[in-house]
Amino acid sequence: MTLTPIPPEDEALRGPIREFLSDYLAATPIEKRARTWLGYDRDFTRALAAKGWVGLTLPKAWGGGGRSQFARFVLLEELLTAGAPAAAHWTGERQSAPLLLTFGTEAQRQRFVPGICRGEVSFCIGMSEPGSGSDLASVRSRAERTPEGWRLNGSKIWTTFGHRADFMIALVRTSGEAGDRAAGLSQLIVDLNAAGVSRRPIRDLAGDDHFAEIHFEDVLLADDALIGVEGQGWSQVVAELAFERSGPERIYSSTLLVDEWLRYVRARGTVTAAETILAGRLLAQLAVLRNMSLSVTGLLGASESPVVEATVVKDLGTLYEQSIPDLIADHLASESEAPPVTLLRTLDYVAAMAPSFSLRGGTREILRGIIARGLGLR
Repeated sequence: MTLTPIPPEDEALRGPIREFLSDYLAATPIEKRARTWLGYDRDFTRALAAKGWVGLTLPKAWGGGGRSQFARFVLLEELLTAGAPAAAHWTGERQSAPLLLTFGTEAQRQRFVPGICRGEVSFCIGMSEPGSGSDLASVRSRAERTPEGWRLNGSKIWTTFGHRADFMIALVRTSGEAGDRAAGLSQLIVDLNAAGVSRRPIRDLAGDDHFAEIHFEDVLLADDALIGVEGQGWSQVVAELAFERSGPERIYSSTLLVDEWLRYVRARGTVTAAETILAGRLLAQLAVLRNMSLSVTGLLGASESPVVEATVVKDLGTLYEQSIPDLIADHLASESEAPPVTLLRTLDYVAAMAPSFSLRGGTREILRGIIARGLGLR
């Protein structure tokens, strides 16, 4: 990877975005904003879309902004560091719309992409299944052809906001058996309000319901629910995961906690040597990871598929994000006075969520296997 600067015309977006977020989030407490991209607010998504900032990199012909990947990087950086509740459009804008524009039919693009850009249509991704762990290729959910289209049966789990989304892009088996691995897998668009779909939210340690378990029982889908060519679902997913693993959300999940801790340290009026060292360590790591993420953004902008590079950023970024609550908790334990309640609440939330950081987007073991194969080590 090379050091990749943000072009001036894209950096110029930062001011207007920051001003908008400052006004919109003025009354939102820090411990709520610490949820960053897991905060779900359709009103916020529509307000952001009205500014032209949902689907920023998608073609103007489809309702997007027609901007570069660097413009999107600036937008995401500001959303994450402000703690904006972007989950209502996050998956559709980041993954579903680009997937449909690359592999979908003209009718699929017309039906879904403009709605995503307006903040009116939300998507989730159906990959993981009960009992499969991180073995994505062991998909057992099956869609069979019928005279009317497809009949879908099976289950998905750990689906981010699957209980609130309008549609799912589901990886399912359309031929062969689970032992056939990636062969015979396809992706289908599933209307989550269709007959036969049942959704159960999964509550996490922080008391939130970001995830869902979804069951399909004889769900009938039209023939045009298929994305691309039957049997090519695996290659589509591999390309799609580069978008999921490469963004700033893989390095900024704990940023609001760092900001709140630094605010507390500065407010005391004195800064110890240990605090200076810890702050320097956290900010130096962030600077390196940010430059790596920017380099991946440059590759995406050049229409490359940086699967290994994105995976490296995701793995290292997760290690960094997970280290932050432990480091700050250790520091606070050495303090003679109790820290502010807002800081403790933010710490409690991030510490509770940190174990999930190495699950979403692929577990650490899976990621390192991808890296090893990419480097020719296995």
